[in-house]
Amino acid sequence: MSSAYLLVSHGSRDPRPEVAMQQLARLVCDKLPKNYNALNSEHLVGIATLEMNPQPLHEQIQQFAKGAFGNRKPSQNENRLKIVPLFLLPGVHVMTDIPAEVALAQQATGQDIMIELQPYLGSHANLEKLLVKQIATIKAEAWILLAHGSRRPGSKETVEAMAASLSAVAAYWAGPPSLESRVTELVTDGYKEIAILPYFLFAGGITDAIAASIEELKLQFPAVNFQLAQPLGASAELAELIWDLTDR
Repeated sequence: MSSAYLLVSHGSRDPRPEVAMQQLARLVCDKLPKNYNALNSEHLVGIATLEMNPQPLHEQIQQFAKGAFGNRKPSQNENRLKIVPLFLLPGVHVMTDIPAEVALAQQATGQDIMIELQPYLGSHANLEKLLVKQIATIKAEAWILLAHGSRRPGSKETVEAMAASLSAVAAYWAGPPSLESRVTELVTDGYKEIAILPYFLFAGGITDAIAASIEELKLQFPAVNFQLAQPLGASAELAELIWDLTDR
């Protein structure tokens, strides 16, 4: 059986997430068995975006499949293309948009290539361990897990559960409760050392805006020491989680 892997992210006008995605794809490529198959391994792990791309996702999937498998016809086993959504929340993109794009791509490619949608990254049970590593070097009395947020009902439950497991409180960049409101609550409760963990994959425009917002909070609460942790970033540990998802 021949398999290829496409890592799908949201997409950004900021160039940093794409650079990080390329790094992550190379790290995932390193997970391929040395004698995986006769195909060029550089074409077996690719990246695509749901938004901020001239091509819709289903066309990106078709183009990647053509590069990975060429015009090879399956014999006894099918060619399989596994799509891994690199999203942290089960929002509209994960639950509706990406499945619809995958269905369009499957319709266009026919049965020569079986396109399989894998679980989204945020569903992996070991993701918490990576977040613990992010906060291990920072000393704080209270932590805020700051996620983007989603308009899809029930999506916040994932963030709330993760925050609870990290002994943190949850806040959202695109909805209530906001970062400022959470900080106000913690300051009212007497906390003087507050750290914020951005629940985002990579540095980009939003993490820059978060950093700017924290500078404003420092002016608003001069007696409080604020610290900002880094987003997950491209790492061998993250690549390991992604590779594990391809076998689900």
